[in-house]
Amino acid sequence: MGLAELEQWAVGHGQAAFRGRQLHDWLYAKGARSLDEISVLPKGFRQQLLAHPPAGAGDWIGRSRELHRSVARDATTKLLLSTHDGLSIETVGIPAEGRLTVCVSSQVGCPMACSFCATGKGGLQRSLAVHEIVDQVLSVREVMGERPSHVVFMGMGEPLLNIEAVLDAIDCLCGDLGMAQRQITLSTVGVAHTLPQLAERTLQRLGRAQFTLAVSLHAPNQQLRQELIPTAHAYPLQSLLEDCRRYVAITGRRLSFEYILLGGLNDQPRHAEELAQLLRGFQSHVNLIPYNPIAEESFQRPTPRAVEDFRQLLQRRHIAVSVRASRGLDADAACGQLRRRHATGLVAG
Repeated sequence: MGLAELEQWAVGHGQAAFRGRQLHDWLYAKGARSLDEISVLPKGFRQQLLAHPPAGAGDWIGRSRELHRSVARDATTKLLLSTHDGLSIETVGIPAEGRLTVCVSSQVGCPMACSFCATGKGGLQRSLAVHEIVDQVLSVREVMGERPSHVVFMGMGEPLLNIEAVLDAIDCLCGDLGMAQRQITLSTVGVAHTLPQLAERTLQRLGRAQFTLAVSLHAPNQQLRQELIPTAHAYPLQSLLEDCRRYVAITGRRLSFEYILLGGLNDQPRHAEELAQLLRGFQSHVNLIPYNPIAEESFQRPTPRAVEDFRQLLQRRHIAVSVRASRGLDADAACGQLRRRHATGLVAG
């Protein structure tokens, strides 16, 4: 709930509207975990609410419980959180000079089954509700003692299969936590015909589209993409790029393309040439991501030389390009890895 909704909720429960403003402050600024913590509310009112929690929720405040914390040498912090129904999700706090980025999940698991991704190995259990997405940001803020400056939807799940909750979460992050849309990135591997829908729903729901849309390509041609991303069989690369163009036309926003570099598989000069040809004339930026190995797969991390050669070739072809710095490599860096280890009993709860 936002401020106006909380004021209405307070009045509807026989309280003054200012109680809603107090609730808003305790929920979003102070990060309260239960109504019992919110001491500014009358004790009798708190007891009344605690005696009658929402059906199926168990608590009025949907904060998740921390199951495990993994902190890397570079202070990157990965949290494994438990939802109200006993499922687990990952979120990551990534500190850098002058900023703290939170990588959030949009689903429990993922149905896309990308061959290089640990999350997809367990399939999809369900999509996350708005409060379960926002809670990840609050949890990282609480654990790291710092206000997050950026949020990226690059954790578990495919955001475009949970569009309404994701857009409502972005609205909450901006309206209630004080973030700007430009500080938010939404990453997708591509779901047929949803990008134009995302553009239109964003304008309807948020009034403007200022967050960054990052489209995961990971291959410069259809054949290789199908090997890496099974859903590409039903959503050809050219159809995805056409939907990208429609998104740009509707929103006026430049796209970012993500490309995971897999050693010896898609990181050769011929792949860079092909990618440059594919994106020629596109209003975009390419983000190269060296692969983080997982135990279940034989994919290899590219050599630093291969990464730099790939970057330079794209740059010579006038493609805007950067390399994402790898963080937390000593602490279950690959998305979904910590959750899988916890499920198999390899990390303690």
